[in-house]
Amino acid sequence: MAQHQAHDSHGHGHESHGSVKSYVIGFILSIVLTIIPLVVVMNHMMGETGTLVLILAAAVLQFIIQLFFFMHIRDGNGPRYNVMTLVLGIVILLTIVGGSVWIMMNNMVAH
Repeated sequence: MAQHQAHDSHGHGHESHGSVKSYVIGFILSIVLTIIPLVVVMNHMMGETGTLVLILAAAVLQFIIQLFFFMHIRDGNGPRYNVMTLVLGIVILLTIVGGSVWIMMNNMVAH
């Protein structure tokens, strides 16, 4: 009987990590956000700038979906160290990418 209770408590704790429904929703949204830019690019449905904006928007949305549906960034009642670490990583990433683009643009002007 003790093993049965331990198994039930483990199953209950495991349930908080996500349900099959949330995984299926996340998977379907990820597939849709992959197919839309692919169809637009393959059929030349938009101009170059519009296609780039669509791809970037789909990538950002897919990133957010991955965080919420698969990495469970919103779950848990404890300290939000994962969220703070994620924000710090994004700030560092944007600083590096933004600084690199800025340097490359200024080098193009200098020549």
